[in-house]
Amino acid sequence: MNKVAIYPGTFDPITFGHIDVINKGLRLFDKIVVAISDVENKDYLFTSEERMEIIKKALFSDLKINKKKIMIVSFTSLTTDLCKKYKSNIILRGLRAVSDFEYEFQLAGMNRKLNNKIETVFLMSDVENQIISSKFVKEIVKLRGDIKKFTTKSTIKLLKNKYE
Repeated sequence: MNKVAIYPGTFDPITFGHIDVINKGLRLFDKIVVAISDVENKDYLFTSEERMEIIKKALFSDLKINKKKIMIVSFTSLTTDLCKKYKSNIILRGLRAVSDFEYEFQLAGMNRKLNNKIETVFLMSDVENQIISSKFVKEIVKLRGDIKKFTTKSTIKLLKNKYE
């Protein structure tokens, strides 16, 4: 039986923190569906199509991660509906700091209420990646700072192009 985990997020853009969670998840699950949220109430820098391309370049071109173990999709539904679609009962979430925990705890509880067969698995990125957030990465690049410690080369290039 294949164990599939859904890893939902905005990934606007993907960072080494996200990638850390993906790599750790690949050790636990047979396949990870990286699910790019495209709900309308968010203000994204990149469109869902752009984020999908950024993730593909980061994971498959920059880092040479096995394409067979990762699927990248965009979604506008409930994450629990996405779980049904991909026959998964696992939602993968990353934790950075204690401040993430309360929100993630509530989200996991709501998902569990929506479908009591779903389990949320929390993984922490390595210490050097715990401070990274997409928001900070965008702010640093906007102010012309160096972000090579936070994301992949192809992502940096696309971010710089967006702000030039």
